Order: sequence, then C-alpha cells, then structure tokens
Amino acid sequence: MFYKDERLALFIDGSNLYAAAKALGFDIDYKLLRQEFMRRGKLLRAFYYTALLENDEYSPIRPLVDWLNYNGFTMVTKPAKEYTDSQGRRKVKGNMDIELAVDAMELAPRVDHIVLFSGDGDFRPLVESLQRHGVRVSVVSTIRSQPPMIADELRRQADNFIELDELKEVIGRPARDPMPDREAAMSAGE
Repeated sequence: MFYKDERLALFIDGSNLYAAAKALGFDIDYKLLRQEFMRRGKLLRAFYYTALLENDEYSPIRPLVDWLNYNGFTMVTKPAKEYTDSQGRRKVKGNMDIELAVDAMELAPRVDHIVLFSGDGDFRPLVESLQRHGVRVSVVSTIRSQPPMIADELRRQADNFIELDELKEVIGRPARDPMPDREAAMSAGE
C-alpha cells in the first residue's frame, strides 16, 4: 500500500536484486523502476549498492553504474575483495549490508516509507528498527524462484511484501544473453 503524499526512498541491494530478477528470467529496466515508484509517492532518493572489482580493466557492471549515477540514482560502491577459497576457486566478496543499513537509518527521520530491494534475512533487524522509528517498510524480492530469494523472517517483518515477478510487466525487459556475471559472482561470494 502506497500513499501519493508519502515520502519514499528506495534502497537497492544490487547483487541481490540482480540475482532475483535473473532467477525469474528478466532484467530490470531501472528507468522504469524509478518512474514506477515516483508514481507511487514522493520519491526523495533511490540508492543502489554494489561492490566493484577495481583492478578489472572492464567490469560488465560499470556501464550500469555510470548510467544509474547519471539518471537519478545515488550510487554507493566500494571495492570488491578477491580471494581464493579452500578448493582453489577464485571468489569475489563485496557485501554492502552495513552501508545500506547506515544510510537507511540516517534517512529514516525524513521519510515515511522505505522500499528495500533485497531478500537478505540479515536486513530483518534493520526493518524492525526502521519500523520502531515510524517508517513503513516494503520489501521487494521473490518467493516464486527455486529456491525462494527472500528469507521468510524478512518477509514476515516487512509491512508489505512486493513480489518481484508481479512487477515484471512494469519494470522488466527480456533477459539479455549472459555476459561475465559480475553481479551473480558478487551475490554468490557474499
């Protein structure tokens, strides 16, 4: 439930949203996503969180990050860390949970409603805290993928759960051919 006069902020966990949309077989059109939530209320901020491999000559996510930065999104990035796991596989770690939580708590006094695009159960205490501060919280993820991309405890804590699959017609476009999957690697490496 959205109210036209409420002050909204979007908090997008980039790798988590990417993985959820991919599991449902579509790509997010971020221009349409922003327009949809501008229509639902007074959108104050749209934050997008992702880690970047700084030493890569070309990161497949770089054009998206640049586009979002120029098109009304507040980009929050940090260098990803590469490491080799115990089986000798190269892994990438770039968890942005703390940055997202701090920004959400700082913005809480100035918004009525926060929309969190993530299914990560680690965000349940954040949602609970925002609610204690009088902020309504909607969570966007999916239970229609196998396995579901949203933690049950996060879905239950939220004031409202928005099924990503139901937004597909409004904010989606057909998935492109897979490229080197940076966001997928980021979500798997967290």
